[in-house]
Amino acid sequence: MPTNKVFIATSIDGYIADKNGGIDWLHSVPNPEGDDMGYNSFMDEVDALLMGRKTFETVCSFDIDWPYSKPVFVLSNSLKDIPEKYEGKAFLINGDLTGVLTTIHSIGHESLYIDGGSTTQSFLKEGLIDTMIITQIPILLGGGTPLFGELEEPQKFTCVETKHLLGQVSQSRFEKMH
Repeated sequence: MPTNKVFIATSIDGYIADKNGGIDWLHSVPNPEGDDMGYNSFMDEVDALLMGRKTFETVCSFDIDWPYSKPVFVLSNSLKDIPEKYEGKAFLINGDLTGVLTTIHSIGHESLYIDGGSTTQSFLKEGLIDTMIITQIPILLGGGTPLFGELEEPQKFTCVETKHLLGQVSQSRFEKMH
């Protein structure tokens, strides 16, 4: 059965980026051992990623090699093509979310990592998120890009696990109640 999952970090006040769109605060907790906080295990659960244009552009701006070994679908109505450097690694997709999912599922990708603020909000608005793993960094940003937006009606999730990481960070796994 197809599933859509979120793995994301927020500030205590629920922001995924600061007022300037920055994410440097994600490294505000010392992590000398380089703990991935469950990211690699999470990536083993998914077949592909679906991210918004802004998240794609943010990842492309990092001075690192392409960080994904799985296909990345970039949801955008404004991008006309994927930069040549990322061809064969990232694929442009657009349309309504149900159609986008149908297309991705038809090529064999059933378990998707949904990434990016607007994209996550859009999927939540449509009731299309099954699992959320939210890592809370102990910082108040006081504004920025919120993880959550308006919903037509409440959506119920159950917290199936909470971990305490690096002595300061909490990470909870929420599963949608059906």
